[in-house]
Amino acid sequence: MAAGAKAPLVLLAAGGTGGHLFPAEALAGALARRGVAVDLATDERATRYGQAFPARATHIIPSDTLRGRDPLSMATTVWRLGLGLGVAFRLLGRLRPAAVVGFGGYPSIPPVLAAVLRRIPTIIHDSNAVIGRANRLLAPRATAIATTFPGVLDADPQLAAKATHTGNPVRAAVVAAAATPFEPPHAAGPLKLLVFGGSQGARVMADVVPEAIGRLEDGLRARLAVVQQAREEDLPRVRETYARVGVAAEAAAFFTDLPERMAGAHLVVSRAGASTVAELAAIGRPAILVPLPHALDQDQLANATALARAGGAIVLPQNQFTPERLAAEIAALAGAPERLAAMAAAARAAGALDAAERLADLVLRVANMIPRAP
Repeated sequence: MAAGAKAPLVLLAAGGTGGHLFPAEALAGALARRGVAVDLATDERATRYGQAFPARATHIIPSDTLRGRDPLSMATTVWRLGLGLGVAFRLLGRLRPAAVVGFGGYPSIPPVLAAVLRRIPTIIHDSNAVIGRANRLLAPRATAIATTFPGVLDADPQLAAKATHTGNPVRAAVVAAAATPFEPPHAAGPLKLLVFGGSQGARVMADVVPEAIGRLEDGLRARLAVVQQAREEDLPRVRETYARVGVAAEAAAFFTDLPERMAGAHLVVSRAGASTVAELAAIGRPAILVPLPHALDQDQLANATALARAGGAIVLPQNQFTPERLAAEIAALAGAPERLAAMAAAARAAGALDAAERLADLVLRVANMIPRAP
C-alpha cells in the first residue's frame, strides 16, 4: 500500500454471541496484519463480548431471531430484519467496504443482503458441522462460502462450487494457549477439571457435575481441582455442593481467560458449540461434550460427533448425562492417563490454528485486494 493511502475496509457481520463474534475477532486480527481496516455490524448482545473487538467502529443493526412459526412471530421477525436491511443498506452506501463477511446468526442477514443489493462481494463463514439457518438463507446469494468442516455442502453442488474449507478461526488467546503442551495427570497428582456451558452457561452443568463429583471415591475426589462456569443464580448451590463434598473448586459466572484455563485442564466437560469445539481442538484438550438437545439444526451434536470421530472427545447426550454416568466416565479417564494423552493429541490434530489466515486470504481474493504478507 502506498504511503498515505487509505486502508481498504471490510465489514464483518456477526450475531452478538461468543460463537459468532470470536471467529470474527480472529479474522479481524488477520486482516489488520494485512493492512485492512475492519468495522463490525452486530446487535445489542455484542456489548458483553464485543467491547474489546478490534474494529475501527461497531454498528448496531436492527434484527431479530425467529422465535416461533406462528404468524405474529414470523411477521415480527420479517419486519425487524427489513428495518435492519434499510439501515444496513444506508450504512454500506456511506462506508463503501471492499467486502462484507457474515458469520451467521440472524443479525448477519441485513448487512449481507444489503451488500448483495449494492453488488459488494460477500463471504459467509459457518462455524458448525451443519450450516445454520441464517447462512442457509444467505448461501445462494453469497459470492463465496467458508466452512469449518470439509464436505459440509457436498449435497448441493451449486453451493459446494463456492465453498472453501478454512476451518474455524480462533482468537489470539487461543493460539497462545495452544503453545502449552498437554501433561497427563500423574497417578497421585492433581486432576484438573474445567466445566462450562458455552458463553451463556448451562443449568444442566450445575445440576449434574457437582453431584457427579460427590459420587467419586474418596481418593480420586481428593485429587480433583475444579473450575466451573455457572449462571449467577446457580453459583450458590454449585459452591455449596463442592464445599460439602470437600473438593477444591473455583466457580464463577464468566471467565475472561477461558483459553488459558482450557490449556491448564486435564479434562473439559462442556456443551459443543462451534467455538468451544474449535478451541478445544486448537489447544488439544480431551473433553466430555454434552450437545444442546433441542437445537433445531442439531448443530452441537454434529460438532461433538466430528470431534469424537477424530478421537478427541466423548459425546454424552443430555438424557444420558447423569451424575452416575458422568462419575463413571471421569473415574475411567482418571485411571487411564494414557487415554487422556491420546485424546489430547487427537483433538490437536483436528484443530486449525491457521484458520483465520486462510479465511483472510479468501476475503482478499474475493474482494480483489492485493494481499500483503501478515
